[in-house]
This record gives sequence, C-alpha cells and structure tokens, in this order.
Amino acid sequence: MVGFDSAANLAEEAKDPHRTVPRAIVGSVVAASVLGMLFLIALTVAITDVPRVSAEASPVAAIMRDQLGPVMERVLLVAITFAFFGAGVVSMAACARLVFAMARDGRFPAGRLMRRVGRRTRTPVPATLLIFALGVVLMVALPGAALLELITASTILPALIYGATIVLYLAVRGRLSRRKGALDLGRFELPVAICALAWTLVALFVLVSPKEAFVSVVIVGGLLLAGGLFFLVMLMTDREALETEPGTLGEVFRD
Repeated sequence: MVGFDSAANLAEEAKDPHRTVPRAIVGSVVAASVLGMLFLIALTVAITDVPRVSAEASPVAAIMRDQLGPVMERVLLVAITFAFFGAGVVSMAACARLVFAMARDGRFPAGRLMRRVGRRTRTPVPATLLIFALGVVLMVALPGAALLELITASTILPALIYGATIVLYLAVRGRLSRRKGALDLGRFELPVAICALAWTLVALFVLVSPKEAFVSVVIVGGLLLAGGLFFLVMLMTDREALETEPGTLGEVFRD
C-alpha cells in the first residue's frame, strides 16, 4: 500500500493537476485495495497444505502451480514480472522528479546539472539517469539478503514521509488557499486527515515492531541522519535556498 503518491510527483507535467492528480491518487488506492484484497483472498482459499506452502521459497508460485499447473504458473509469473517492471519504471520516474524538484530549488548536490530538462523529451534526463544508475549499482553491489533489508527499509520510509506530510498539512491547513475545481473534502477534510495519520502510525508500528526489522530500522535511521546532516549543512552554507519559495518549470535551465 505504498506508491499511490507517485502521481503527485508528476503533477508539474500533468494537465489540470489540482483535479487530476488527487483523482489518480484516490483511484490507485481504491484499485490496489480492492484488487489486492481479492487476490489475497483467492490465494488463501486456494491453499491446500498450509505447512508445505509456508515452507516454500515462493509461496505464491507454489499455490499457482498446485491449482493451475506449471504452464499457467509460468504465464502468471511472467505477468507479475511485467507488473514489477512497470512499478520500477514508475518509481524511477517519481524519484527523478523529486531529485529534479530539489535541484531546481537549490536543495540538491550538483543542482545545476540535475535540474536540466531535455529539449526533446522535456523531462529531467540527468536526474533520471542518476536514479537509474543508483538502482543498478545497488542491485549489483548488494548481496540478496542486504538488498532485501534495503527493500524492507523502503517500505518504512514512505510511511514516515506520509506521516510527516499529514502532520505538516494539519499544522498549516488554516493558511492554505482554496483553488476552484480542485479536490475538496469539505467537512470531511479534518476527519480524513486524522484517520490517515492514525493509519500511518499503525502501519509504522507493524513495520518496525518485528525483531527481523531491526536492520531495516537501522538503515532508515542512517538515511534520516544523513538527510539531517545535509539539512544542517544547507542551513549553514545556503540558508537562502531553504527560505526561498520553490521555482517553476519555466525557470529551469534546458540543455
């Protein structure tokens, strides 16, 4: 249940983002919830031998093989592979937009390079290549167990970001302007925000409470510490960048 916010990272490239992006986020959450739950229910009902399936290296593949045979198992696993590839492309695009936005606002190393936009594609090419290169390096350099810990950490970080975003929203909601035609929850706005924060706290507890999550929690703590140190450096060396209103695409240098 993470990744639904990726649409927000592409808002600057969307038409009528105040209307379309919230709809995309809500729609993705609904679709993932309904389809994901149906898939989980179907898998659970299809289990014929719980101990044996639990001992399998890939329980989902084992359930598919038992119920549909080896040929359909491979077909469905190919479909799942394409789904993972699509999710990876979306994650790369979303992360590249984050790098671009921070670089554009003077809050990212090598900002003059990372904020460049290609003339033909009109996309942040250097930022995209950076994210792609980092992903390849991590995949090649880290052993399987360490990579799994990093993937687990990547589920904790979004939950922290979601929670921080909600807290920030609750703190400044009274000063936010309203745009005509944008998504507006009306009187349900505050209850939804509070419920979202409560849900995020529960999700964080579930993610960090198992003892197996200790290494992932340490990784998250290290990343937060690195981010805090970078913030302090920016605060001491380029405070103006932190206090300046973020720019727009029209102000970006293009190659």
